[in-house]
Amino acid sequence: MDYIIRKEDKKDYRAVEELTKKAFWNIHTPGCNEHYLVHILRSHPDYISDLDYVIEKDGIVIGNIMYAKSKLIGQNNKEKTIITFGPVSIHPEYQRKGYGKALIKYTFTEAIKMKYEAIVIFGNPSNYVNLGFKSCNKYNVSYSEGIYPTALLVKELVEGSLHGEKWLYKESDVYNLDEHEAEKYDLQFEYLEKRVLESQEEFFILSNSRVIRTSD
Repeated sequence: MDYIIRKEDKKDYRAVEELTKKAFWNIHTPGCNEHYLVHILRSHPDYISDLDYVIEKDGIVIGNIMYAKSKLIGQNNKEKTIITFGPVSIHPEYQRKGYGKALIKYTFTEAIKMKYEAIVIFGNPSNYVNLGFKSCNKYNVSYSEGIYPTALLVKELVEGSLHGEKWLYKESDVYNLDEHEAEKYDLQFEYLEKRVLESQEEFFILSNSRVIRTSD
């Protein structure tokens, strides 16, 4: 291997936030706020420090993944603590070379050791189905009653752990960002021009499309 995967350290904080900004800038919207999310997640109660990893190549941090605790609410208000990753960031110079996949798969193994049974994320299916994620429809996991977003993806870490229930996904409130505070925080970083790109329209379509529930 030409890289190492290790826990994030305080000395990595700034480098991780800088590469996160570069990884997401103008991808989903003009600009981005994922680097601010990284900053506030570290001090949030739902943050899972034992699943905060960086990938390093030639002594340089080129990627990072962070996780937060979320919930699935089942029938009779049964609750299951699950996990959500994001942001997962790879510096643009190293994207599409397998580093992100390696980082994600490594943390799956660690999450299983920690007895977590499932992961739920919002993401582009084309990026995640090869990692075992499936449509939320397959596991009867909705974002709100009767709503199954195309971008809501589920992976069982323990096979059968979600079987036989109807679930409602409740993500951590850390993902409800204050846009004004995010803009203020961005002023501490290198200026990058905000632009409108085609990828933003793709993100809008995926974020607002739904899967029709075919069975219960």
